Amino acid sequence: MTAPALNVQSIDLAAVQSRVDRTLHDFLETKARNAKDHCLPLDVPAVLRDFLAAGGKRLRPLLCVLGWHAASGHGDDTAVVRTAAALEMFHAFCLIHDDIMDNSATRRGRPTVHRVIADRHDHDHLGTSAAILIGDMALAWSDELLNSAGHPPHRIAALRRVIDVMRQEVIYGQYLDLMTPLTPIPDDEAALQVIRFKTAKYTVERPLHCGATLADADPDLRTALSRYALPLGEAFQLRDDILGVYGRPGDTGKPVLDDLREGKHTVLLALAAQHADTAQRKLLDTLLGTEGLDHDGAAAIREVLDDTGARAAVEAMITTRYARALTALDAVPCPPPAAAALRHLAARAVERTS
Repeated sequence: MTAPALNVQSIDLAAVQSRVDRTLHDFLETKARNAKDHCLPLDVPAVLRDFLAAGGKRLRPLLCVLGWHAASGHGDDTAVVRTAAALEMFHAFCLIHDDIMDNSATRRGRPTVHRVIADRHDHDHLGTSAAILIGDMALAWSDELLNSAGHPPHRIAALRRVIDVMRQEVIYGQYLDLMTPLTPIPDDEAALQVIRFKTAKYTVERPLHCGATLADADPDLRTALSRYALPLGEAFQLRDDILGVYGRPGDTGKPVLDDLREGKHTVLLALAAQHADTAQRKLLDTLLGTEGLDHDGAAAIREVLDDTGARAAVEAMITTRYARALTALDAVPCPPPAAAALRHLAARAVERTS
């Protein structure tokens, strides 16, 4: 599964990402100036600016812009790029709060927002409380970016309907994820339900729908894009689950122990539990979700994942879903440059190491 090279007629994804990043940077610089003028805390825009500048795949903004291209969008795309930036600002809200819920210390190789504030003031509760507020501000500012994009009334109304659904889906997905430790480990359907709402719809399907809506796409095109988006989104999250256990912290930007210490019930762990013998199941039950889990314990869990065939099974699921997404893409009636870029992004999503 090698990402195809983009030819000269293709959409310049790096340029799109650069424009999204510049939009976010300029917006937050304006917010910082306004805060200074009104004697408001500069920490809020500064911490958020640093968080966004730390990296990230920008997959949702890229897919938003590609959705517009897929629906034969043409002319000035400034408003589309600003909408894409609004999706990334909303994603910042999700990640900041997600890191609090997961008690994660690092994100993208740097301290998480709640740890930045806690370490600065040597006060854990203050760090958590401040990060909740900064995440809330990211949510508010995502709306401001969206409302100031300059879309005509009919288009912003249609876009709002998609975004409202997207926000509900990801929050339901996060809630389901929060509750999965209460379900039996072998329940892979519960884990797949989390993937569908928290990742497949939120990360791939709805961003594509947002962009397509901005080009006044008909329902048939959105349905065709969904057939590509949903299996790709599942493959993306399944890859993330593997990286959360087997990845290198230097690549992933977070400790390899986090998911195991949290006891997150992923498809990977569900399949291992289904095929584990008595000793292997006892090891999983004993070590998963243990706050003090060390690298030796994690190595023992990985051995079970390998020996039960769980890792190989998830790799096969990724391959199957990736193929399904590409087959669906062949049936999407979109311009060749958009199809080429969507194919390229699909390969990047499943082959990544971070």
